[in-house]
Amino acid sequence: MKRLGVIVALGAMLGLSGGVMTASPALARGPQWQLLQAEPFTLPASSCGFEVGVTFPTFNEFIKVLKTSDGSMTFLVTGPELVTYTNLEMGKTITENESGPGTVTEFPDGSVTLVAKGPDGTFLAPADAQRFGLPAVSVLAGVKTESVAPDGTITSLSLDGTVLVDVCAALR
Repeated sequence: MKRLGVIVALGAMLGLSGGVMTASPALARGPQWQLLQAEPFTLPASSCGFEVGVTFPTFNEFIKVLKTSDGSMTFLVTGPELVTYTNLEMGKTITENESGPGTVTEFPDGSVTLVAKGPDGTFLAPADAQRFGLPAVSVLAGVKTESVAPDGTITSLSLDGTVLVDVCAALR
């Protein structure tokens, strides 16, 4: 069950907050890599002021789990991912490359550190978006580092890079 919680956190890192991710064996990539799968989902109007449909025309992301002697678990994620966002009121659509790569480390106390590089989709609650000076729904470039407390609260978020796309603004 703990692993499922980290996969959900991993989903948040990859911009799949609210979506469903599962892993299946990916022997073509290697015996320790598993293919991730993502299901379409809808972001509530509280994110952008209108509902946003999120689909995955290309999703070939793989995950590898590494365990350390201190009980931490690190999840490595890599592979191509295209995400389509649709304003469900107006029908306006954009498709973005969010191929990462990224890592998620879960510590024994239940806290998590997420590090995403390259184009990365990010979803933040409106209050967190304001607190960290980022759009609620965005595609970021560079290195994003996010720390999450065991209760799911984001304790820090830094971006050494730039906002490529403010998804909400692009869909208006």
